[in-house]
Amino acid sequence: MPVVVVTDSSCCLDPEMVERYDIRVVPLHVIVEGRELREGVDELPEDLSSVTTSGPSPAELSEIYARALDDSDGDGVVAVHLSRLLSGTWEAARVAADTVDGPVRLVDSRNTAMGLGFAALEAAKAARGGADLTEVHDRAVTVAAAARTLLVVDRLDHLRRGGRIGTATALLGTALAMKPVLHLVEGKLVLREKTRTMTKAMTKLVDCVVDEASPDALIAVHHRKAPERARLLTEQIAARLPDASEIALSELDAVLGAHVGPGAVGVVVSRR
Repeated sequence: MPVVVVTDSSCCLDPEMVERYDIRVVPLHVIVEGRELREGVDELPEDLSSVTTSGPSPAELSEIYARALDDSDGDGVVAVHLSRLLSGTWEAARVAADTVDGPVRLVDSRNTAMGLGFAALEAAKAARGGADLTEVHDRAVTVAAAARTLLVVDRLDHLRRGGRIGTATALLGTALAMKPVLHLVEGKLVLREKTRTMTKAMTKLVDCVVDEASPDALIAVHHRKAPERARLLTEQIAARLPDASEIALSELDAVLGAHVGPGAVGVVVSRR
């Protein structure tokens, strides 16, 4: 069997793609009233306002890595995870990789959502095409580095509470009623553009996507409880980038949703 690709549930990959390319997805955790629930496995609450999140344990990752190694018949595993600056998953993955008997190559995508998903998917396609462990690893690194992730949220306090942006930035944005456009830089979420209204933020978000996209870029639009806003955003991007590949549209799952809050929209641009 070819090299097996492992990722985590922040990847936002379509389940059909996961099954087609045999990608192993490790659940992230949502903690509700002291109970630790697994994203994509356990039933999660609709209201995420009071939950906290965590990554998988080294033991969970070690079990999945070991099973993937067995299934690869010794060809190895490439594990592509969300940014180490956004989650403790990377550190747990490093510990887990040292405990299994076989080659596990780790990739810090420095990203999340489809910024991670595109990297895992393209790596899995390379594996299916017969690429060896180094080639699959390098493919994941290349695709992850080419991804640009942009985000607009209704309120900054969700990101502040989870420690994903600084308190000073969050408080300043709240005091000035800002609707900033944020983006991931080297795995960290930072301010890209300042705007005063959601309408202006959406316009600026589309401008940023156009600036980042190559003619044949892969594009994914994400949202949390904002399907109409995401649909309009998708239409605006398609109008500005008529030659782009099909734009994927999906809702963020619980872990990412808990951090960005309802009303958030984001775009991932993966340049070829």
